[in-house]
Amino acid sequence: MERVEQNGLAYYRHETWDNLKHGVFTRHGGVSKSYWASLNVGGTNGDDVDAVRINHDKMYEALDVNAECAVTTWLVHGVDTVVATQPVVGRRWLAKADGVVTNRKDLPLVMRYADCVPLLAYDPKKEVIALGHAGWRGTVNGMGTSLVKTMQHFYDCVPEDIEVVIGPSISQENYQVGEEVVDAVIEYYGEEAGLIRRDPSDDTAYLDLWKANQLDFERQGVSQVSTMGICTFDNTQDFFSHRGEKGKTGRFGVVMSL
Repeated sequence: MERVEQNGLAYYRHETWDNLKHGVFTRHGGVSKSYWASLNVGGTNGDDVDAVRINHDKMYEALDVNAECAVTTWLVHGVDTVVATQPVVGRRWLAKADGVVTNRKDLPLVMRYADCVPLLAYDPKKEVIALGHAGWRGTVNGMGTSLVKTMQHFYDCVPEDIEVVIGPSISQENYQVGEEVVDAVIEYYGEEAGLIRRDPSDDTAYLDLWKANQLDFERQGVSQVSTMGICTFDNTQDFFSHRGEKGKTGRFGVVMSL
């Protein structure tokens, strides 16, 4: 991934996705103040609504995508994926879901993050894009699998053609989890997957979200998976982190458009 900086904004793009307008945006270049400084695109965390709207417009302008057609979902930490064909009149969100797929031109997909895993998928042969949001619940219930199966079912995508980017999120080093999460990880992935690290001093558990989501895609036949490897917790100068900033933070945006 390469970093692009323009007009105060900074975002990352995949070097080979030249036919795809897309960006994993940092927190820089917006108008929000205080905890939300400055490119906060989350509208339910206490920030000024007008500032959030301006921040969205700044993202769309940077990528030269159609702001009027931008669509998102109401994130619920599940694994449902919806197909986007057009905006819903009167609101941005299409449904309560954590994944969205489309083959429509000029229909930007956008989601918000602050430690959860951004999942960007692109089939350049079928010209299909997908965007997912995977917290621990989505990770242990197959958010990646849901994206792939939706791309297959509706657009006849072949897993071997799908390219995936795992975006900035909290790293295993900083993601301590409870035993209920450990049990869910083992149930879905198996203990042999090695996704849990134990602290030798107190036996607390730490989950590798990056490796887990990559494995989920690989089990569906997707081999072209790259991980950005940027920890939001360790890089609050660039990204919002719910855990790193103790809940007083914003959301960074990811946008994809054919």
